[in-house]
Amino acid sequence: MLSSVIRSGRAIAVNIEIMRAFVELRRAAITYARLQERLDDLEREMSGRLDQHDEQLGQIFKALHQLMEPSPRERRPVGFRVREEET
Repeated sequence: MLSSVIRSGRAIAVNIEIMRAFVELRRAAITYARLQERLDDLEREMSGRLDQHDEQLGQIFKALHQLMEPSPRERRPVGFRVREEET
């Protein structure tokens, strides 16, 4: 936010790079959503077509869905905490 307020050449360049990063992040999110949608379509299409391989395909699609889900990250609490002194 500060780079959009300061009027130096460097601040302007940083602000432009920040905007480019957000545009690229939006493109990646759209691509990810399209990939998820295509995978769901493919799963529906394949599950109705191949009876003998249903279980194996189900396992493959389940694994793909698990790989596409973001991994849960441990969140650290925000703020300052004073360490307890040993007595």
